[in-house]
Amino acid sequence: MFPKPVLCNRWFCLVLLVTAVPALGPAKQAGHPPGQGGAGKRTTTPAGPAAPQSKHYPILLIASGREPFWSLRIGMKGAERLERVGYPAITLEPGEIAPDDSGTAWLYHAKDTGTNADVTVKLSREACSDGMSDTKYSFKAAVTHAQIGELKGCAKIAAEQFPEFKQKNLDEDDPDKKKVVPPAITGFKPPVEVAYLDPAKKLMVARGEAAKLVAPDGYQQSFSHDGKRMLYTKNLQENERMISIYEVATGRSTELIRGTVASAYFSPNDADIAFLKQNGRDWQVWTMPAGAPDKAGQLGAGSVSALHGWLDVHTVLASDASKLYFLKTDGPPSSVAIAEVYGQFTAGSANAIRVNPANPDLLLVSAMTQTARPGMVKDPGTKMGSALFLYEIKAKRQVVVTPPNLLAQDGDWSRDGIQIFFTDAANPKAPSICRIFWDGSGFKRQRAGSDLVVGQ
Repeated sequence: MFPKPVLCNRWFCLVLLVTAVPALGPAKQAGHPPGQGGAGKRTTTPAGPAAPQSKHYPILLIASGREPFWSLRIGMKGAERLERVGYPAITLEPGEIAPDDSGTAWLYHAKDTGTNADVTVKLSREACSDGMSDTKYSFKAAVTHAQIGELKGCAKIAAEQFPEFKQKNLDEDDPDKKKVVPPAITGFKPPVEVAYLDPAKKLMVARGEAAKLVAPDGYQQSFSHDGKRMLYTKNLQENERMISIYEVATGRSTELIRGTVASAYFSPNDADIAFLKQNGRDWQVWTMPAGAPDKAGQLGAGSVSALHGWLDVHTVLASDASKLYFLKTDGPPSSVAIAEVYGQFTAGSANAIRVNPANPDLLLVSAMTQTARPGMVKDPGTKMGSALFLYEIKAKRQVVVTPPNLLAQDGDWSRDGIQIFFTDAANPKAPSICRIFWDGSGFKRQRAGSDLVVGQ
C-alpha cells in the first residue's frame, strides 16, 4: 500500500504536512498544590506519545539541476520522466514511494523503461537554491540512476505543468489513461539536402524532392559539415578504388585519391579527411588535409575493420572485432571493448557507428542480432535481425530505438541530432529510407532507396 500524495482531490489541493505541536503554558505536577511540597524543585511534563509523521508524499513537482543540466518530473504516481541536455528523455516506470524515518524526506523508486535500470529519487523538505537564479525551492532532490550516476539539484511544486492532473474524468481503471505518454517532439528541422542510393543503387543528391545523379556506381557517401562538398567511393577495377569529392553547387566530381581505399570522412571543421587504406591484408586509418592527398599519413599503427567518422576535431572513431578505437591526431589512442558497446548485438565490418552532431558522448549504432525480439524480421541470407540503438559512452547505457518489425540498417543523424534516418531492408528488392526520432517516436517512411546521409 503506497502512502497518499500531498496533492489530491478532484482538481488539486495541497495537503500540509502537519506535526504535533506541544501545548503552551506551565506544566502542573499532580499532588503538589501551589506553595507546598515542591518548592524549589523543577517540574517536568511526562513524556507523551511521539509526534505523528505524515504518510503523504509530494507530487506534481519538477526537480532540476546543472553540471550537467537535467530535470525530472514527479507526477501523481511518482517519478515519471528524466531529461538531460543532449540526450533523449528517459521514460520511468514509477515504483514504491516511502518516507524516511524523519518524515521530512521521501524515496521514490522507479525503473528506466529503456534499460530496466533502477532509479531512486530522494526528495527532502528543505530550502534549496540552484545557484543560477533568485528562485527559491522548497525541496532538495538527488536522483540516482544505476547507469548514469547521481544528479543533485532542487525541486518545487509545479502543478500547472501537469495538465493530466486536472482531467475531471480520468478513469483510474483504464490502463491507457494512467500510462505516462512523453510529449511529442517539436521544433525539429527536416533536412534540405541529402544523398542516398536509389532503388537501382545509383548515388543521388536531393534538395527537397528534386534529385540529381552524382555517380551511377558511387557509394560510401559523406558530406562536409557545411554541406557544400561530398566524399564518395567508386570501384575502378579489382583491388583499386577511387575516393572523389563532389561539389554540390556545380555538380562536378574530382578525383581525390585512388588505390585500395575506402570510407572517407571530413573532420568536424572540414579541415581534414580520414579514410581507410589497405596495406597487405590490413586496413589502416589514414588522414590528410582536405584537398592535399600528397600529405596523407597513417594514424595509429594497428589495423581496423571499419571507420566510423570523427568524434571531434582531434579524434577518429574506428573499430575491429574486439575494440572500439578513439584514434587521436594529437595524442595516444584509447579504446573500449567492442562487446561493451554492442551487448547482445553482433559487431562486424558492415555495421555502422555515428556520433551525435551535438553530443560526442552519444553514439548511434547499426548492428545485427541473433537474439529474437517479439515480431523481429530476419534477413533471409544471414538469418539475423538488425536494429539501431543508442549508446552512451560514459554511462554505458544502451537503448534500442527502432521497432522489431523492421530490418533497420545504415543509421545516420540529422544535423540537429534529434532525427535518425535509416534503411528498412525487410524487403531486399524494395528497401525504403525511414525516419525516426531519437526517443523512438515519430516513425515515417521517407522514400525508396537506401543509405541516406544528411548534408544540410
